[in-house]
Amino acid sequence: MTSMSRVLAFAAATGLLTALATTGGTAAAASRAGGGCASSVPYTAGQDGYDTYRIPAVVTSGAGTLLAFAEGRHGGAGDTGNIDVVLRRSHDGGCTWGPLRVVASGDGDTRGNPAPVVDPVTGRIVLLTTYNSGAVTEAQIMRGEVTAEQSRRVFVQSSRDDGLHFTTPREITGRVKRPDWRWYATGPGHAIALRHGPHAGRLVVPADHSAAPPAGSPDTGQEARYFGAHALYSDDGGRTWRLGLVDATYDGLDNANETSVAELPDGRLYFSSRDQNGTRPGNRLDSYSSDGGRTLDRPFAVQPSLDDVPVVQGSVLQLTGRSAPLLFSGPSVPTARRSLAVWRSTSAGAGFVKAATLTARPAAYSDLVQLGPSRVGVLYETGDTGPYESIAFRRLPVAGLLG
Repeated sequence: MTSMSRVLAFAAATGLLTALATTGGTAAAASRAGGGCASSVPYTAGQDGYDTYRIPAVVTSGAGTLLAFAEGRHGGAGDTGNIDVVLRRSHDGGCTWGPLRVVASGDGDTRGNPAPVVDPVTGRIVLLTTYNSGAVTEAQIMRGEVTAEQSRRVFVQSSRDDGLHFTTPREITGRVKRPDWRWYATGPGHAIALRHGPHAGRLVVPADHSAAPPAGSPDTGQEARYFGAHALYSDDGGRTWRLGLVDATYDGLDNANETSVAELPDGRLYFSSRDQNGTRPGNRLDSYSSDGGRTLDRPFAVQPSLDDVPVVQGSVLQLTGRSAPLLFSGPSVPTARRSLAVWRSTSAGAGFVKAATLTARPAAYSDLVQLGPSRVGVLYETGDTGPYESIAFRRLPVAGLLG
């Protein structure tokens, strides 16, 4: 059965044919989220046994359940050490949340960078994450000072019961990480299931990596120029994975880093990337893929309409419906992580305009999700004195973002 046949068969059987959402869930199933609250706080630092929560990712399941993933950090706000991937679920569109569940336990090591997606054929929730030893740092990994076992490794797991239980993480590092890569990070933020064209049903996960310096170079590998973006994909619902597009310029001009992806109405993929201290002006990069994430149409380039965004992760979401815009979320102060905002593009990412500012408070990472035909959700890091005091969820009417 072709990928398209698998998608259509499942959609017809479950009544979702006209409502496949960008993140792999369904708009129809989430329609009951149309009213209710404006916001909620699923994660607060210091609660449920964790010092800090970071790195939000969110999807809507086929049953309409909202799944909010994060990293639960035991020892502090830092990126290394004993870190678990955790989950809270909501049945009312993000107004209230069920108990915290540990999806992938660090057991003293680091598990994080959740990149969830809902397989449109089976309805399974597929989750990719990355791992490294809790005893090493990102700098040591980028300098090549750790063993393969201690370094960044890639895992996949899945849930067949709407996120209540997940399989044990299964390693796929050898299929999706090149031998000369050192750092590696999936997402963070939601991945996508393709809805259009010959690759319909394909799961595409945006990611980033760092490469080892060439032989004879005086560089250590810790320099930002060795960052690049890439994607991995699966055509069988997450059972097997392949490495897709790879940005390997490493010239220091545009340093693609943490990356998000959306499928445009014409079937192209739009990739938005954090520019990790590139020498050109601007902090956001973008590119496109016309072959389902296998290759890039052009190298990553600065997106000047998002110059207000600082060096930080951001999220993109293509809304469903005729002439619906592409959305981007991220902080809106070029020199600080604060004032989270949502931008819209009616030109398939060629340019963006600010549609709404959610808060003037500190804010950092975020992830967008469509809650139904008339509402969008944003899961984001925020706080009063710093951006990592909580992870909040904000519900926004689509009409208010259209201008």
